[in-house]
Amino acid sequence: MEAPRTSPAPAFTGPVPPAPAGPVAPAGPEPPDGPVAPAPAVPVSRVRRLAGPALWLFSAAAAFAYVGAVDPNEPGHYPVCPLFRVTGILCPGCGGLRSAHAFAHGDLITAFGANAVAVIGYFAFAGVMAVWLFGAWRGTPTRRFALPAPYWWALGGVALVFSVVRNLPFGSALAP
Repeated sequence: MEAPRTSPAPAFTGPVPPAPAGPVAPAGPEPPDGPVAPAPAVPVSRVRRLAGPALWLFSAAAAFAYVGAVDPNEPGHYPVCPLFRVTGILCPGCGGLRSAHAFAHGDLITAFGANAVAVIGYFAFAGVMAVWLFGAWRGTPTRRFALPAPYWWALGGVALVFSVVRNLPFGSALAP
């Protein structure tokens, strides 16, 4: 007796067939009480919600405490700004440590005199932190703080103008 002949499977040369439309049936039988609902979100404890802002506040407080304790007005404690050392041009950050030192000691006039933009930044940081802490305390989700690109360009422009003006003779009041 002769074995039946099988023909080789034809090679697939056409396009891939589309996936079936509509919902896909579950693989197994459905539970007797109906479909399973997604698990509810696990509530996050207040301590865990406050961990992020608390870490940022602790870091900022530690930095201000260090700069408040180690006077940047005395030479040898901190490095000199590399741009100022090489070119003699004050960058937007020059005077920032002296400003932070005066700010930590509560002397806002001296802090503004050392670097006005830095002091405005300290207050902006405090505002963002207050909003973040308040939202974390209440348990309301806070939006991620992200500025659109035009705002970043505007902030860069302000820093550039501040840097140019403080290096000109009529802007010497802005120099540290």
